[in-house]
Amino acid sequence: MLNEAIAKTRLVTVLGGSGFIGRHVVQALVKDGWRIRVGCRRPDLAVHLEAAGEPGQVTLAHVDLHHPRTIAAALEGANAAVNLVGILNESGGQTFAAIMSRGARSVAEAVANAGITKFVHVSAIGAAKSSSSAYARSKAEGEAAVRELVPQAIILRPSIVFGPEDDFFNRFATMARLMPVLPLVGARTRFQPVFVDDVAQSIVLALDGRAVSGATYELGGPEVKTFHELVRFVCDVTHRHRQIISLSFETGKLMAIVTQIASKLSLGLFPKLLTMTADQVELLRHDNVVSNEARAAGRTFEALGLTPHPIDAIVPNYLRRERHPY
Repeated sequence: MLNEAIAKTRLVTVLGGSGFIGRHVVQALVKDGWRIRVGCRRPDLAVHLEAAGEPGQVTLAHVDLHHPRTIAAALEGANAAVNLVGILNESGGQTFAAIMSRGARSVAEAVANAGITKFVHVSAIGAAKSSSSAYARSKAEGEAAVRELVPQAIILRPSIVFGPEDDFFNRFATMARLMPVLPLVGARTRFQPVFVDDVAQSIVLALDGRAVSGATYELGGPEVKTFHELVRFVCDVTHRHRQIISLSFETGKLMAIVTQIASKLSLGLFPKLLTMTADQVELLRHDNVVSNEARAAGRTFEALGLTPHPIDAIVPNYLRRERHPY
């Protein structure tokens, strides 16, 4: 039974709310007093989110971007919406174009049809229609669809996002535990890692009217580091003395082709830890940092009144389990 006080609070639908960023967004929205409807493909695997708030404050809804009716149903009666749906790798029908381009358009259409004016769409730094990466192109196409259909939407572009369940620092910590040598493609590529809770808080502030309507914000942490520096940081934190070898993009593409073929031939049994895609190699050709244009326009964390957390204040706490015992 829905608590009467909860029933009167604002309702926000968070699409993709069961993912890494989504779980933190739900928690931040609970603290901000929202009622949250989490839209996801497998609600049966997201039941734990209901415990994030008071009874009835967090509910689940089945959403499949391939079926617009499910999106419309999840948005019914909502005062606001957040789109977090995204994938890092393609699999079957879950392609970048289907999820982050056409899927974003389907979400934006449903938001517009529902008359929702508070809409936050999460994209990524590096989104560009001219990119050689299908991931980056699909992100840009999704942004364009959102701008076309919901002009007042607020778009957030984070750099690489880190946190206890991330697939970046955790991945390389595991690799450092298992491998004596760590090969890197794009070792000089620069990143500006951003803490997942800071991204979540920026979404809350955007929904609360602290962001400029129709603006695009680029979100980066306080430090800009090369890929090599970040992996070295992981090795230092986990007390692993590992050699880091820089590989060319050409060698990286060859490795990606080999690992993708190995994964297919092994029916998915090839270790995901060692799998790389050609599209990921393309992404690594470009820095993933806040642009000068975003800084000049005042479209950053600072403009939202947030001071982002540095990696050394957060990452060592959750990589402790990967530390060498001696």
